[in-house]
Amino acid sequence: MGGLDDSECEPPLKRVKVPSGDLKKLLDDSSHTEPLSISLGDLMARPLSFQGDREMVGSKGVINKQEFIKIITSALYSLGYDRTGALLEEESGIRLHSSAVNLFMQQVLDGKWDESLATLHDIDLSDETVVKSASFLILEQKFLELLKEGKVMAALGTLRNEIMPLSINVGRVHDLAACIISPSQCVVLKLSSQNNATNSRSRFLEKLQILFPAAVMVPERRLEHLVEQALDVQRDGCVFHNTLDSELSLYSDHQCGRNQIPSQTLQILRAHKDEVWFLQFSHNGKYMASSSKDQSAIIWEVKENGQVLLKHTLTGHQKPVLTISWSPDDHQLLTCGLEEVIRRWDVKSGECLHVYERADVGLVSCGWFPDSKVVVSGLTDKSICLWDLDGREIDCWKGQRTINISDMAITADGKMIISICRETAILLFDWEAKFERLIEEEQFITSFTLSADNKFLLVNLMNQEIHLWSIARDLKIVSKYKGHRRARFIVRSCFGGFEQAFIASGSEDSQVYIWHRATGELLSMLPGHSGAVNCVSWNPKNPHMLASASDDRTIRVWGLDDLKCKGTQSNGIVLHSNGRT
Repeated sequence: MGGLDDSECEPPLKRVKVPSGDLKKLLDDSSHTEPLSISLGDLMARPLSFQGDREMVGSKGVINKQEFIKIITSALYSLGYDRTGALLEEESGIRLHSSAVNLFMQQVLDGKWDESLATLHDIDLSDETVVKSASFLILEQKFLELLKEGKVMAALGTLRNEIMPLSINVGRVHDLAACIISPSQCVVLKLSSQNNATNSRSRFLEKLQILFPAAVMVPERRLEHLVEQALDVQRDGCVFHNTLDSELSLYSDHQCGRNQIPSQTLQILRAHKDEVWFLQFSHNGKYMASSSKDQSAIIWEVKENGQVLLKHTLTGHQKPVLTISWSPDDHQLLTCGLEEVIRRWDVKSGECLHVYERADVGLVSCGWFPDSKVVVSGLTDKSICLWDLDGREIDCWKGQRTINISDMAITADGKMIISICRETAILLFDWEAKFERLIEEEQFITSFTLSADNKFLLVNLMNQEIHLWSIARDLKIVSKYKGHRRARFIVRSCFGGFEQAFIASGSEDSQVYIWHRATGELLSMLPGHSGAVNCVSWNPKNPHMLASASDDRTIRVWGLDDLKCKGTQSNGIVLHSNGRT
């Protein structure tokens, strides 16, 4: 690739060479060394530890026995095992709820609103605010059911004589009054009662339970919530986690192995005739596009079996193709020549649909608005322009908006355009509100990538560091990644894996680097290329598929150890099994 003199200190202006805790278990399953002859009764009779007046269970003595049994009882009832739940209450002597709470719940389910209000005051609730809020919800439900039954005057009486005297939720009271004047307002305001009264009251009771202290009324599905928390902690503590949540098991503590990270070359794609500068999977994961110094771009198709096959070779650019961008619906693709033009392609046919250009001005970056109908580009005069599909200019912002190496991103809501505006700064431009924020670095910025949730920006720097910025509210660096090599070329990185839990990057030492996103730990270095790795892309729908583009003119597709593709030759592609010919 063409290079600049090493003595120069300017930032890279294009894709040319440039100057230089252990997991804390929530449920401990410690083994016990007991005689083999020990009886089940002996185990059950083992004395409990105490904290004050509370009996505790568990090897660490931190679980309150009464709470534990109540939560198990609640889970049995919610799963439909009513007799077993009742038996546990009887045998343990620990009631899930007091007699007053049980009566209150049954009255709610039966629609006995006046009786439930009376019982509410018999429940031991020290907070008067809770009593008032619960009373309001009960009376609101009574009001809605009366209205549904056509008893308008009775509903009006409830509103005037029972709800309004509570003197709370004034806005809600106005909404209820609107339902009397115009019943259709109940639908608009989502206040209408459900057609099935039993289901409606069951859901209402769940809503009501949220108001009560947990000690009075055990929250619904509390046991499931605790187990989910435990699984979340285990998953989050697993640096190699890259599997679907459905594969998590309760039978053992979760720990993924290193083999869950793509580390084996499954295919080597050799269709380009020169250095491959950029590649990107489509949003649906069914395609991949690459661009090259050979002035072409290629659309690849990802088959269901994981094989990647050439679909279209896109020609027409008169200069190297710097970057590409998939439309949000994946039906179209933009290719941007090096300070040249942008071409829009139909993915299905491979036809060039339009060429975007300006006299005496080169285009250096491209992107899409969420509707797939507006194209955005950065120009060599440092402006950013919006175009419709037919090339008519919609808007243009002059000034220091972009520079010649500018990557570009648009948030999913279409409100923010992100571009490199100075050698050490990234512009976050809210084009509707005309509001700007700046990410400022001390080192030259060479590229960046926006996360799928639009909350983070991955910024590649000239000093061989990658910074992860939070951009949702306050702009701040939340993690840094080091170890890869970047001295002369623009090297790009990406988010990837399950819930984008990993960071991958190319490197000038011909390897692909993978870090754990949250901890910054370097997990893997993947050898195989014989030239600088310029760009990487992780399939957004397959956490086990990663691709890398290199100066060695090839694209490598990486997968897991146990995924093997049969060696064959097709459409200008050489397929390898685990990196071996």
